[in-house]
Amino acid sequence: MSVTTRRTRLAAAALAAITAIGGLAACGNDDDKPAAGEKPAKLVVDTFGEFGYEELVKQYEKDTGIKVELRKTAQLAEYRPKLVRYLATGKGAADVTALEEGILNEFKPNARNWADLNPLVSDHSKEFLPWKWELGKAPDGRLLGLPTDVGSLAVCYRKDLFQAAGLPTERDQVSALWPDWKGFHDAGLKYKQGSGGKAFIDSITAVSNGVLFQGNGDLFYDKEDNIIADTSPAVKNAWDTATSMADISAKAQTWSPEWSGGFKQGTFAATFCPSWMLGIVSENSGAENKGKWDVASVPGGGGNWGGSWLAVPAQSKYPKEAAKLAEYLTNAKSQVEAFKAKGPLPTNLEALKNDAFISYTNEYFSNAPTGKIFGESVAKIQPIHLGPKHQAVKENALEPAMRAFESGQASKEKAWEQFTKDAKTQGAF
Repeated sequence: MSVTTRRTRLAAAALAAITAIGGLAACGNDDDKPAAGEKPAKLVVDTFGEFGYEELVKQYEKDTGIKVELRKTAQLAEYRPKLVRYLATGKGAADVTALEEGILNEFKPNARNWADLNPLVSDHSKEFLPWKWELGKAPDGRLLGLPTDVGSLAVCYRKDLFQAAGLPTERDQVSALWPDWKGFHDAGLKYKQGSGGKAFIDSITAVSNGVLFQGNGDLFYDKEDNIIADTSPAVKNAWDTATSMADISAKAQTWSPEWSGGFKQGTFAATFCPSWMLGIVSENSGAENKGKWDVASVPGGGGNWGGSWLAVPAQSKYPKEAAKLAEYLTNAKSQVEAFKAKGPLPTNLEALKNDAFISYTNEYFSNAPTGKIFGESVAKIQPIHLGPKHQAVKENALEPAMRAFESGQASKEKAWEQFTKDAKTQGAF
């Protein structure tokens, strides 16, 4: 066993030890448990970003008489620490909890913190994308989460800003501008020249995510969960591609106030849009920019950035009812409605074949046929091996190093050196 493997497994053990506190505390006192058959007055659902559940839970309340409280956290970086605290203290967690793919991998080693959904819901194993269903399982076979969405990639762009800069505006013509990443950079330079020097994209970290999640191989970890960030061809390709585009970037850190405001103010003209990002773009851009945005293909083909599952923490007092709510929110009809509301791309096979999904056009995005655009790419999506601390490596090592280069605080070489150093620390604790 290599040193890195030992460190990584020790890291997993450390996380398991911390979250085991939550698993033990979640058992609670029998006096706290509801009486057999007692119906909950309320169930709480924790999500991040935009899941499109607002109208769905209203219908659930009418059907069941159970009130549903949605607790939304805008940023994933703020969501994870709260979840870790809930598990460590054994209290505070929602009855239904959204787990992003990086977080799910991190929590798999200690499945005791999560209810096994196998005995609580019907067998849905044949109803979802097979690889997505399998990723929701713990190593011991426990079903930790029901699949929600995948993050099929596209580019969201401002038609009005493209037109003002002398670029094409029709989505097919725009897609033709960038068959590959060099074409995307060239389009950005043309936009910058035609707009009097304005930035084309929000940040180079957005580019790195787009490139990174097009990979079919290992990213920060190999199959044995050794850290390979400094030797991974996929990571180096994402780094080189993204850093080459610093000259067309607005340098707006994703999720920052400057980034959120930039959509409405036209600080940048394009950003990379996994399907779940559509709701975030429209929310940040506001009603006054409706019809100014459109959706084009991503350079180099498809990709998958993100995706989640709904899980039930073991500390929930109503695991059976919570599981039924998760089941409702992930069924075919609900996934279609959530997509129409905020953009999360269905993983339910029936939903992907649904006429209402396939024919859906998004009015905010100039009536773009987003059902067709994103739906056709689903079959091409391949699961990517993320490893146990993927999220930490990406957010606490890769992206800060890129921002240091982008802002001029470090040379490209020094920034890469800092990334590889921090990746080993973040990836192995």
